[in-house]
Amino acid sequence: MHSKRRLRWAVLPIGLATAVALAGCTPTQLHGFLPGFENSQPATNRTEMVSSLWVNSWIVLLAVGIVTWGLMLWAMVVYRRRKGQTGLPVQLRYNMPIEIFYTVVPLILVIGMFAFTARDQTILETQNEHPDVSITAIGKQWAWDFQYNGTQPDNSDAVWSMGVQAVPDAGGNVDQNKLPTLYLPVNESVRIDLESRDVIHSFWIIDFLYKKDLYIGRDNSWSFTPTREGTYQGKCAELCGEYHSAMLFRVKVVSQAEYQAHLDALRAEGNTGDITKEYNRLHNDPGTAGSPTGPTQEGSN
Repeated sequence: MHSKRRLRWAVLPIGLATAVALAGCTPTQLHGFLPGFENSQPATNRTEMVSSLWVNSWIVLLAVGIVTWGLMLWAMVVYRRRKGQTGLPVQLRYNMPIEIFYTVVPLILVIGMFAFTARDQTILETQNEHPDVSITAIGKQWAWDFQYNGTQPDNSDAVWSMGVQAVPDAGGNVDQNKLPTLYLPVNESVRIDLESRDVIHSFWIIDFLYKKDLYIGRDNSWSFTPTREGTYQGKCAELCGEYHSAMLFRVKVVSQAEYQAHLDALRAEGNTGDITKEYNRLHNDPGTAGSPTGPTQEGSN
């Protein structure tokens, strides 16, 4: 009875300290210092799920760490060598309750973390078969092409933009307005089909807290709904060659009207039809301006 009472009084201040600490956290801290939130508003309908899995996993791991460090400190203090003592203390061959505890608790933790991860992964990997917007993102050494798919079987009403790799100036700065830019309508369901022209790339929109690889011969997809307007940074997250670091892009989440205006502008420029079958690395050379017919001037890497 007395031991339970002491345990209760020991746990109470820890709980109160934890509650006070959490109450003083900023939104950034509550989301585990992850990007993707502005005034607690997530960038997509999946961002909160990813951050929750991250934060809750760390809370469990820190709790386990505190208990483990506490037991280690307790053992070091209680079983330390006293003045005048010699030799080794009495050695125990085994302690069945402790061994069961050290076996069962890690097993529960592993099973629990696997279950929550598998649950969220299943949701993230479920593709929308009838999205409001269908887009094909094509990775190439070392830039991105974006095709906004149409409704015709041959994709003749599709529009697209072709990008070139980032070229830093003498100071190492990159003109953001010259980066390949993907437009997405806010609060509209989106499915992005990911394809590669050459080697393995990885499509990563940093604030969306998700990235996915692009392979030759295996198409990947990603379904989500952007929920906050703004401009987001993207990059290739898979080492893909000499200019991997220059494989940057931007994402603009805009209103439906602005999104439609962008598609109309691409159509007016003659960027129509299906480009996913085209293959020419020279499309990406500086100076080509993303021309689908190849380079218009010298300037190869």
